[in-house]
Amino acid sequence: MDVSVDTENLRDTEHIRRAIELAESVRGTTSPNPWVGCIVVPASDHALTFGGTTAPPGGPHAEVAALRQAGEGHARGATLFTTLEPCAHQGRTSPCTDAIIAAGVSRVVIGIEDPDPLVAGRGVAALRAAGIEVTVGAAAAEVTDQLAPYLKHRRSGHPWVILKMASSLDARTAAPDGSSEWITGEEARQDVHRLRARSDAVLVGAGTVRADDPELTVRLGGHASGRQPMRVVLGRAPPHAKVQPALEVSGDLGDVLTELGQRGVLQLLVEGGASVAHAFHAARLVDRYVFYLAPALFGGDDGRPLFAGPGAGTIDEVWRGKLVSVEQLGQDLRVEVAA
Repeated sequence: MDVSVDTENLRDTEHIRRAIELAESVRGTTSPNPWVGCIVVPASDHALTFGGTTAPPGGPHAEVAALRQAGEGHARGATLFTTLEPCAHQGRTSPCTDAIIAAGVSRVVIGIEDPDPLVAGRGVAALRAAGIEVTVGAAAAEVTDQLAPYLKHRRSGHPWVILKMASSLDARTAAPDGSSEWITGEEARQDVHRLRARSDAVLVGAGTVRADDPELTVRLGGHASGRQPMRVVLGRAPPHAKVQPALEVSGDLGDVLTELGQRGVLQLLVEGGASVAHAFHAARLVDRYVFYLAPALFGGDDGRPLFAGPGAGTIDEVWRGKLVSVEQLGQDLRVEVAA
């Protein structure tokens, strides 16, 4: 067994995981660009690292930010670790491959290749043509999971769709009279705001707007916070609703997703109501389901359900997903399910 190779692979994975952590810190701020993290490790001191993340559109990408942190003295001969293949084309910024080559980096380790047609292997090819050693695939599964919304958008043109719903343990979202505030506790509601903060757009149906008049803004700690997602209403919203100004859409949901994708929406959070939730679920357009379950029971069959519409006719037709995580938030449970 070649111990040196195993050690190098472990080191590569460790640094890419650190780059993943950096990328997570800017998630929700970079769209339509991907959230990318980068680490530069000087050849002279492997214990010394310099990190960078992708800035909002128009700002430097992660690789350029990390190289600037390292400076010329530490970048020459260094190894650069980045979660996503560096770009090799001129966009709002100059190609990252040019910056890497000019800095004199000797080796580049990449989590995954970029499926964007403008990149798609061109970054790797440009680096190798310049004589730089390139390794692809370190912590690839973890990077793929983190960048799932970006990857789906670049491959399909559609945003990654998260359906979020809050209910009692007996799957009721409101009482028969329509009252529903609040089923879940403060910790769960704050988690919803964090989910909004990571999303580029939040969508509800016009019925929910008329019934609840939601703001659909990010309010962490009770105050408006950071970049606000685009507010989207399926149907027509009253002109003085709190959700205004909002993008009003209608028609085929696939066409709606295409329009949002063209507007640079990488992650869409669907918040209801029950008819909208049913429509997205029935059309199999949901990538992740996030349920907030309160330890409460309506105790009957007359409360408002999670989904409004026909369901599976037989047990064989029941939709089954994959459990991603279960987390306790105060007295509530957060259950995430992958399609």
